[in-house]
Amino acid sequence: MGSWYHGPLASFDTETTGVDVERDRIVSAALVVQPAPGGAASVRTWLADPGVPIPESARAVHGISDEQVRAHGRPPRAVAVEVARALAEQSRAGVPLVVMNAPYDLTLLDRELRRHGAGSLPEVLDGAELLVLDPRVLDKQFDRYRKGRRTLTDLCAHYGVELVGAHDAAADALAAMELVRAVAARHERLGALSPAELHLRQAVWHAAQARGLERWFERAGSPEHVDTAWPMRPARCRCGERLEPGHACELAA
Repeated sequence: MGSWYHGPLASFDTETTGVDVERDRIVSAALVVQPAPGGAASVRTWLADPGVPIPESARAVHGISDEQVRAHGRPPRAVAVEVARALAEQSRAGVPLVVMNAPYDLTLLDRELRRHGAGSLPEVLDGAELLVLDPRVLDKQFDRYRKGRRTLTDLCAHYGVELVGAHDAAADALAAMELVRAVAARHERLGALSPAELHLRQAVWHAAQARGLERWFERAGSPEHVDTAWPMRPARCRCGERLEPGHACELAA
């Protein structure tokens, strides 16, 4: 039997109103599922009306306008719930989920669900355990001393993965999936680990990478906090504490 990266993978990506996972909103999302490398991929996409103006800086990245989402976008609560349920469906089928920079997209999805009164992402997943593969974390762990940026575009160029139509959620999701397959093919030790083992190890690797980046900022004279949580940042209320069941405070605005 071949390694996991020769088998089915799903991949999730979003385009948003900005880069702040606590305050920004989902504009579009995509889930791509592929049974095997080179096989036909099924693509499911969503367009949401975030209910707030899309900043010019965000429009310049993904090209989605306020007029488009008002005319064709769906309510954000419905989109967030459908996306979460689609991820749960893949999880229950045993399909690993690729998410480039997972703490961004998964945290943003969680906050959208909470914002619109649909519960947290774990609650909507209803017991389904995501097995996340993050090409950014994997590449940095197995090629940690390589210089240069590690954006999706940069990593695709490094591993020879075609990225057509960057900053379209479906295109980015497909490229991230192919990237994970390429990273695993190049670094054989990845293929020897199961997706469940990789999920657990990536949490440790990401935390170490975040602490290393903090030290780099300190040496550069510009200290900055880097969140160590992976694949999703814990929700915090306005008092700064984690939002746990029974916590009376509200999600930080």
